Amino acid sequence: MSNKNYHSEDDFDKYEHYAEQFDPLVNNRQARRKRKSKVKYKPKRTKSQILSEIADTTTAEGDFSPTYKPARYEAGWLLDSIRPFYDEELITDVLAVVKGGKEASVYRCQGHRGTGRPLLAVKVYRPRRFRNLRNDKQYRDGRPMLTGEGRAIKTTDHRIMRALGKKTEFGAEVEHISWLMYEYTTLQVLFEAGGAVPQPLAASENAILMEFIGDAKVAAPALNEISLDAKQAEVLFREVLRNIELMLQHQLIHGDLSAYNMLYWDEKIRIIDFPQVVNSRTNPDARFILERDVTRVCDYFSRQGVICDPVTIAQDFWEQYVAPNPEDQAADESRQLINVEV
Repeated sequence: MSNKNYHSEDDFDKYEHYAEQFDPLVNNRQARRKRKSKVKYKPKRTKSQILSEIADTTTAEGDFSPTYKPARYEAGWLLDSIRPFYDEELITDVLAVVKGGKEASVYRCQGHRGTGRPLLAVKVYRPRRFRNLRNDKQYRDGRPMLTGEGRAIKTTDHRIMRALGKKTEFGAEVEHISWLMYEYTTLQVLFEAGGAVPQPLAASENAILMEFIGDAKVAAPALNEISLDAKQAEVLFREVLRNIELMLQHQLIHGDLSAYNMLYWDEKIRIIDFPQVVNSRTNPDARFILERDVTRVCDYFSRQGVICDPVTIAQDFWEQYVAPNPEDQAADESRQLINVEV
């Protein structure tokens, strides 16, 4: 092996000594100031510029060319978010937008024959910088962050905890994924327990694929768009209460339950939109949130002829599923007293 271009550590030491002696910038402060590069001002990007970058950097690839033609600014995040479902042969096409919102939009998709469903729904979250979450901290209290696999992030994971605390870009991404995964995992739990929710099929970092409620012509309307006769209303009201009770049995409270977040199809309801779900035992505002959910439900059904008392209903639910059992509370107090005496 030739040593022609090989330099030893002594050679580099000699070079540093030479630089200290002869480089005019080492001991000449004025020269260093002249040599120092100036920081150029970089103006803050406008919302339109950010949208243009998203649209320009993400396009449909390969043979994935949906029937639905999104607007230019919508195309970037839509195609990027749903591509995993296409690659995994869960969907073959995006047919139409069903509902647009400040936080997410829902699309009707053609299901792959392997799913056994001709139509599926995909809920695509808007990019984090353009979402408008109302007081989401209230819902995050008392629940751990979730990974993309739906597992709770340990507080001993200092890298993630530090990123969350400093509100870095990575920390914001962790929060975004956790918000989405709470909706997906809640749908899984409730569907398996017999809840009136759409069946969840898959999740990506920015979208949830689920059962489509409706047909090829129209999506199921929200319950607030429907007028019911007294008999229908009574049946559906009891079904909503059954689902609130089912959630509480799993220590869950919807957090934004109303006739706007229930779909009506074939005389049945499906409850949707769960990202803000709270833990009934660890969220400090749990009782207030439960009472608000029950009140909104009763507001709608009372207009349909159902006689209901939201205060009594919420109190009964709280005492049965959340409030400490008197015997358990007495046992805890007894153990604390023994520990103090010891």
